[in-house]
Amino acid sequence: MSTPPLPGPLDTADHAWLVEEREYARHEARRGRRHAFEHLDPRRTALVVVDVVPFFVRESAYVRGIVPRVDRLASALRSAGGVVAWVVPGYAPPSAKDREFFGDEVADRYARSGGDGPPRSRVDPSLDVAPDDLVVEKTARSAYSPGSSDLPALLDARDVDTLVVAGTVTNVCVEDTVRDASTAGLRVILVADACAAMRDQDHNATLHVVHRSYGDVRPTVEVLDLIAGR
Repeated sequence: MSTPPLPGPLDTADHAWLVEEREYARHEARRGRRHAFEHLDPRRTALVVVDVVPFFVRESAYVRGIVPRVDRLASALRSAGGVVAWVVPGYAPPSAKDREFFGDEVADRYARSGGDGPPRSRVDPSLDVAPDDLVVEKTARSAYSPGSSDLPALLDARDVDTLVVAGTVTNVCVEDTVRDASTAGLRVILVADACAAMRDQDHNATLHVVHRSYGDVRPTVEVLDLIAGR
């Protein structure tokens, strides 16, 4: 059997995402319904888009594939009175541990993945960032890690109680942000088809973990219905 060609530089790809039926059944038996959060108040909801910057968009067809859905979510939530927050990696010199773990070259490359300039200029230009959106940088994998970013304080000041999370990489910075936000007491919805990883296996492992222990997992169309109150 021949191996299919890898996606070209301008191609897009979508994950074959999956939450196993047994995981839905587990929660249905516990709480009497499939999904944790069956409604949201858009005025108390923030779309948090993690690390969709040129470094990742350039390298991954999966990241390019989520851009239209991220823009649809952002537009819908803005129109409903919610908050849109774009998170970009901030530069921090690699620690001794990071250099030991990744090696010098990769540690330096990851440390500079967010690019240069003001945070707003570092969101990938393929995305529709509105003037009133929040744009923050983080210096840890999680935007909710203590001291990593201003995002928790900014959203708390806006009385946000629900996060809709999208972005990349699903099983690293996205998952870390979801875990920490959930631990902080927020209702968290991970958008299954608006996140991107390197492989379906990595992506789906995070969906499994989040659905089981940290929050809800829904596709874009269902989140748009929640925003619209349907």
